[in-house]
Amino acid sequence: MTKDIEIGWEEWINLPSLNIPAIKAKVDTGAKTSVLHAKHIEIFKVKKKKHVRFEVSPLPEKASIKISCSAPVIDQRNVISSNGESENRYIIRSTLILGTKEWEADISLTDRESMQFRMLLGRSALDPEMIVHPTESLLLGDLDKRIYRKKKRKSLSSKRALRIALLTREPNNYSSKRIKLAGEARGHEVEAINTTRCYLDVDMDKPEIYYEGSPLPKYDIVIPRLGASITSYGLAVTRQFLLTGAISLNPPQAIANSRDKLMAHQLLASAGIDIPVTGFASSSKDTKGIIDTVGSIPLIIKLAESSQGRGVILAETRKAAETVISAFRGLKAHFLVQEFIEESKGEDIRCLVVGGKVIGSIKRINKGDDFRSNIHQGGSADKVILSRKERAVAVKAAKALGLSVAGVDILRSKRGPLVLEVNSSPGIQSLDQTLGVDIAEQMIIFCESQIGIKN
Repeated sequence: MTKDIEIGWEEWINLPSLNIPAIKAKVDTGAKTSVLHAKHIEIFKVKKKKHVRFEVSPLPEKASIKISCSAPVIDQRNVISSNGESENRYIIRSTLILGTKEWEADISLTDRESMQFRMLLGRSALDPEMIVHPTESLLLGDLDKRIYRKKKRKSLSSKRALRIALLTREPNNYSSKRIKLAGEARGHEVEAINTTRCYLDVDMDKPEIYYEGSPLPKYDIVIPRLGASITSYGLAVTRQFLLTGAISLNPPQAIANSRDKLMAHQLLASAGIDIPVTGFASSSKDTKGIIDTVGSIPLIIKLAESSQGRGVILAETRKAAETVISAFRGLKAHFLVQEFIEESKGEDIRCLVVGGKVIGSIKRINKGDDFRSNIHQGGSADKVILSRKERAVAVKAAKALGLSVAGVDILRSKRGPLVLEVNSSPGIQSLDQTLGVDIAEQMIIFCESQIGIKN
């Protein structure tokens, strides 16, 4: 025979499927359906199934504690509140733990900000084995205040659906499509948003992002895939997502660090990471001086904001170097002059770092006599085994720029591995196809870990 559970008119309840370790509930036998306090209620779809995203402040006296939740919508009903008003509410199903009892119950969502109790436990959720004592309180014990300490909260996890914004102007390219499919395969909604179609309301109290005329909903994660030509505005949009409560896969400042090649090289050098000898100029008239800074011919001249191998030139003679520098000076462009690592033989290594670990690496090989090994310039890719030092250098380079996800390009030289570049929006096609690894899935798993979802 099962033992009866005696409860008072108020008790602390654990909702593990919503990542709420404790919320004080009023046991209300006069109400049929249980009710949970929820703010910022928003509907989204995962694989065409309706989900609801909302925020819970479980402790009335500590408004700073906010828990983001999501759950499938199982129904939508008109509910009569205690004051007689009818309200159309979303209904979810959640696991409840009360004492030693664990079961599932339907719960309606509404804003109970002004109410003493953030949850009502209705009679339909009560088990026949439960005996309610209307004059008794907290028969199952009071709240352990340590449960909501910061470290404890970080250790909590729930397999909830995330709402992810993918910032890209190219939703149909390989990387964008793979990230979207990987997110959906893991039960999340991933929405591709064209960065340039966003405009911002920078308000202290209620910052908003408008997209094609309408305010965007709240997102858990933003994944910036920003083209080099829109870096400045893309970073502004990403920062606005942070103001609305989202977490960015790569922080805006880290992206800015990687896009500014001078800053990137300065950060790498200050972190003790070997790089090719590099000189920088802003429309310098001292052409001889900048060439002498590098000290050898041939040398590489590249625009400070180049990408995918574009704006990168090999000057094989001093005269050629002077001509290219003169042309860049005429464009009023910032540029780098860099040592040419001849022994690399037109090859480099692309290491993909995610969350402080190298999850894949390939050797990129140039096409014909082109010194550039970029895949976008016709190069090919092959598997490569990294040395321990190369692996450590890649991780250190991503960390130096503050990037959680980075494509780190390394040259093998006579003096050891040299970091050539660090990319904050690395393409994943060549890594996927060469290694047979689902890079996009690893990125989504890292996103989950930032929210507190354990793999």
